[in-house]
Amino acid sequence: MTTTNPVTTPAKKAILPRKRIALVAHDNKKKDLMEWARFNKGSLSAHDLCATGTTGTLLERVLGVDVQKFKSGPLGGDQQIGALIAEGLVDFIIFFWDPLEPQPHDPDVKALLRLAVVWNVPVACNRATADFLISSPLMSSEYERALPDFESHINRYEAETNMTTD
Repeated sequence: MTTTNPVTTPAKKAILPRKRIALVAHDNKKKDLMEWARFNKGSLSAHDLCATGTTGTLLERVLGVDVQKFKSGPLGGDQQIGALIAEGLVDFIIFFWDPLEPQPHDPDVKALLRLAVVWNVPVACNRATADFLISSPLMSSEYERALPDFESHINRYEAETNMTTD
């Protein structure tokens, strides 16, 4: 007999006023990200920042604040940030990616963006969207981010498992 779960209230995750922001930029977009970061230095310095390798080093120089640095994107940095997203440890991403240049680690880039969408993490992939995010009143306040319910996905083989053990 199959039972259905009653409609439940979606889970929420409180995102505090001090956000954890991941910053990533492809080589041809690093200059754009540094200009954007310099312009938004006051806002960014009020948050915890992490970044892929070279981008993190450049951001530390531009902003004068510590940035948690991961490996370079092609060497696994995108995946390290993706793991933080899956653990609920990134509040949003600024990722200036280059749509006109082929990337050797394109599958990693797609995986990072996919995880952001899966876990309902805001992502800015260009300067205009980054401007909207950083200037939002939600940047300096708490926000309740809805978390998707993956219970049915997690338990999708439970009935089959029970049938084979009976």
